[in-house]
Amino acid sequence: MPAVLGLNFHHDTSAALVVDGRLYAAEEERWSGIKHHRYARKGVLTAPTRSLQWCLEAAGIEPQDVDTVWAASMRPNPAAGWWLAEERDELAALLPAPLGEHLRLLSHHTAHVLSGYLLSGHDHAAGLVIDAGGSSLGADFGPGRERITGYDLRPDRIDRVHQGMPVVVPGPVGPRRVHSSLGHFYRNLARRVVPPGDEPEGSMMALAAFGDPHRFGPQLRELLRLGDEGEIRVAHPMGSADGDTPLLIGGRSWTARNAAEQPETERADLAAAVQEIFSEAVVHVARHVQRITDASTLVFSGGCALNSHLNGRLADESGFANLFIAPAPHDAGTAVGAALYGWHYQLGQERLPVPTDAAWGPYPGAVPETAVPPGYRALNGFGETLAPTVAALLAENHLVGWVRGPLEFGPRALGHRSILAHPGNASTRDRLNTTKRRAAYRPFAPAVLAEHSAEWFETAGDPFMNRVARVRQNRAGHIAAVTHHDGTARVQTVGADHQGLRELLEQFHHRTGLPLLLNTSFNRKGAPILRTAAQAVLATADLGLDALAVGDTLLLADHVPDPHEPARTGLRSR
Repeated sequence: MPAVLGLNFHHDTSAALVVDGRLYAAEEERWSGIKHHRYARKGVLTAPTRSLQWCLEAAGIEPQDVDTVWAASMRPNPAAGWWLAEERDELAALLPAPLGEHLRLLSHHTAHVLSGYLLSGHDHAAGLVIDAGGSSLGADFGPGRERITGYDLRPDRIDRVHQGMPVVVPGPVGPRRVHSSLGHFYRNLARRVVPPGDEPEGSMMALAAFGDPHRFGPQLRELLRLGDEGEIRVAHPMGSADGDTPLLIGGRSWTARNAAEQPETERADLAAAVQEIFSEAVVHVARHVQRITDASTLVFSGGCALNSHLNGRLADESGFANLFIAPAPHDAGTAVGAALYGWHYQLGQERLPVPTDAAWGPYPGAVPETAVPPGYRALNGFGETLAPTVAALLAENHLVGWVRGPLEFGPRALGHRSILAHPGNASTRDRLNTTKRRAAYRPFAPAVLAEHSAEWFETAGDPFMNRVARVRQNRAGHIAAVTHHDGTARVQTVGADHQGLRELLEQFHHRTGLPLLLNTSFNRKGAPILRTAAQAVLATADLGLDALAVGDTLLLADHVPDPHEPARTGLRSR
């Protein structure tokens, strides 16, 4: 029974374990409560202690039973290779001795791309990884770190065919930063557009739908230029983390400190221009990688692959027939890629089946007897009648917390730790944005029965909610709560084998004629997606949800009448 462990010691700290062909994976933030769990201070690493412990316990093995351990290197040292041994020793010291002795390192971008490729089901694929920065490149590519990496991927080899290092060109006056990247470029501009308190990148992507990309587009194109063979040129310091050097555009000075002072209409126009030009740059690189590899499938990963609007454009414009976004393209996913690398390339094991869900984590447990908060009552013993009962509540426009089965891995709630709602009313979107303390312009995503997706959307979604699709115009009015201002939606397709949402969606479809639900993450503002039933009870009360479903228990707010399902028998309140 081979066992391979993959670890991520960087931000979004995580662990993944493959045992006998089964994947277990979890993020440390779900235990610590610190979103994007990271080191306490710069240069001080943290191990995925509790997520690692859970993986071993869930698989029923001990540390000495693990055959090999892999992690992504992140030491930003420009030397030719000696630093790997030093980094390995530093990381190994954070692990139990049997695991530390087995630890090996692979590149950050390689771990990213394999977290998608080895789950994609494709034999030959091109890979593209774009983020703020990865492993040191060493002597082969010169000083610096991975920023944009293209791959030619096959079951028996991994070829790095493009190494993009965005060229720094003169820009606004300010401190020079030579470590430019497209990831930093997007975040740098997002911090100038989105006031503090809201997540910059996701908020800017949402705000862009309300803006005119042509207003500031010509000026921004001077900051991000495209060259031959996939080259990117970034005007410094816009490709760095420097948000203090003013960006003079539209007669205004834009910095991360004064974003809240800028008019929202102008912030929307700048957001639209950034999204447009950033997407053009990534498509430019992807087309170059397609020419090099002649592959028909692109696997895209890295932090920039969380940009679902970009992914929709990549599917349409990159020149590839197929696009596969890694289920967890952020840094936590490098633990999955590292584990799959050891499983397939080192131990020679067969690749895992293509997943339609990322429910690789722990079960929630039961609602504690003493956990029912004031203003709520608990009913249990629903069994098979829970799904039709919850479908009835959703049809009546109640907000329902839904905790079902293993925890999702990754930044999206996929129907295991979700807040669900009727997709038809824009007022539901407004209530949820208020409940979750989000900006009013932020959209919510639909989860749709896969076989009905084409009836409602012109383009494809995916099982991991990683790309936007265009809503059919004749359908948009029926699903106003999940249709964004630009007529798009970030679609999660739910297949027949989905254990979290499938039955509930079928019941809701039967009751309302709508094969989709609004699906958003079950968490408080600034906190990670919750893990346990007890946490869900507390969050339900804090957020003021109308109901919570966990196992065969239903927690109802006092203002919600008892459900009246004909099949409901033997229920008791506590």
